[in-house]
Amino acid sequence: MSDHNDSVESMDDVDLLCDEMENLTEMLDIEDVPSALIIANIDNSVFEDPAAQTTFENIFKEIDKGVTFIYLKNFRRARLQFISSELASIARLRYDGVSVCGQSIRCYFIQHVRLQNSDSNHLQPPAPQRMFLISPPASPPVGWEPVPEAEPIINYDLLHAIARLNPGDVHEVHASTVEAPAIVVHLCEDPEGYEPGKMRQKITQTKRPDGTS
Repeated sequence: MSDHNDSVESMDDVDLLCDEMENLTEMLDIEDVPSALIIANIDNSVFEDPAAQTTFENIFKEIDKGVTFIYLKNFRRARLQFISSELASIARLRYDGVSVCGQSIRCYFIQHVRLQNSDSNHLQPPAPQRMFLISPPASPPVGWEPVPEAEPIINYDLLHAIARLNPGDVHEVHASTVEAPAIVVHLCEDPEGYEPGKMRQKITQTKRPDGTS
């Protein structure tokens, strides 16, 4: 495709735009049409060669000389912002499927994001049908009463049995029966020089290997 002028100056181009506008108003409601297009399937030369990029831009500047371009090289796309929805619609009708720089491009309108509340320019929170609390409530429920803490259970028989254990003696914890053997505890005596709280196991350092091979 050959290079195009930067603006629409000839009367033939003006008449053509008027005809396309009349056809467009019969097909679409202009108030609902966005003023930006996404151009997909762009040839790689548009992103790498300045001359090819100029050719690509001049095509759309024939319709709107104030159009702006944002290139998305990784997706082989570009975002075009026109000054009005009418000019964006004409560009889509005229150039969708047209070969530009050896590649057939596709033109799409940018989707409108409709807000739930038309009186606000901010997104509204979702409806609270499925909102659940993850953390426990800040205050106890109605009718809740604290449970008094139970007193500790002291097994005096167990304490007495432990007090009777002497080092070096054999203590029979459970007598033998026909079905089970007896349970006998042998207490070891403390080693010579043992002091509680001071005896620590010595960690043997690993010997360094010889440097000779």
